[in-house]
Amino acid sequence: MSKEQRTMIDAMLRQPRPEAPRPVEALRAGFRAMMAKMIVPDGIRTTPTTLGPRPALLVDPVDGARAGTILYFHGGGFVFGSPETALSLTGNLVAKTGRRAYSLDYRLAPEHPFPAAIEDTLSAYRALLDSGEDPSGIVFAGDSAGGGLTVTTCLAARAANLPLPAAIVAFSPGLDATRTGESMDTKAGIDPFFTRESLGRTGAMYLAGQDPHQPMLSPAVLADLTGFPPMLLQAGTNEVLLEDSTRMAARARAAGVDVVLDITADVPHVFQSFAGVLDEADEALDRAALFLTQHIRTPETASAPTG
Repeated sequence: MSKEQRTMIDAMLRQPRPEAPRPVEALRAGFRAMMAKMIVPDGIRTTPTTLGPRPALLVDPVDGARAGTILYFHGGGFVFGSPETALSLTGNLVAKTGRRAYSLDYRLAPEHPFPAAIEDTLSAYRALLDSGEDPSGIVFAGDSAGGGLTVTTCLAARAANLPLPAAIVAFSPGLDATRTGESMDTKAGIDPFFTRESLGRTGAMYLAGQDPHQPMLSPAVLADLTGFPPMLLQAGTNEVLLEDSTRMAARARAAGVDVVLDITADVPHVFQSFAGVLDEADEALDRAALFLTQHIRTPETASAPTG
């Protein structure tokens, strides 16, 4: 079935789109409409809340959460997206781990360009720490632009002398604003979702004239990852951003960081969103949930026998 599932999703993502650049509100509305079609698992509840100065969505299991917190950063090119558009991802991570998640509604470009998003994610992490949560029980997760934020928020936390979270999970992360990865060209036309031109338009809104050659914008090629927590990077072979993940994994290994590079064949950007429709999505989320569970350290895991 999987080949048929992949073909169906590829065709859906290739639906004709307006050739002229669309206004920001049209981009946001289109993304909301697409993500509203994704399947959100049963057994979770959502509660609007705040985390630091920003709104957030608390997603937790209806039958009670185990100790530990997932701090989630949604995708959308730093221009669109919200905690609600990422609910198929956060919902599945919560359902599969039994842990609660806070999905942050960080500020978006072009109204709030770089570094506003990183300021918000760092403030959210600081709020969790200030509330008494142990960093060993906190993990970062995110998709696309939000996957990039899992890394840059760690860079910002380290610069602020904060303890780092227990682990990072990034789905198809955007980690190179210089767009110098070979997959930007070798996957052109194979990627049903992105083109260099479309990424350039949203990227310019976020950059707002800033030089992309800096670690907070292109960590896959410029960041010092020394001391980073274990990382799981998941991507598909049909995406132009593939080498954002492969180069980040190589950089992490060179810095002595535990890293798992998890590449799935013939699937698009953030294919995990298609959980319940695409077998590979469910399997990838199972692996992500296992990785998070293995690295969250809470009183209940610290006291558990090791064998």
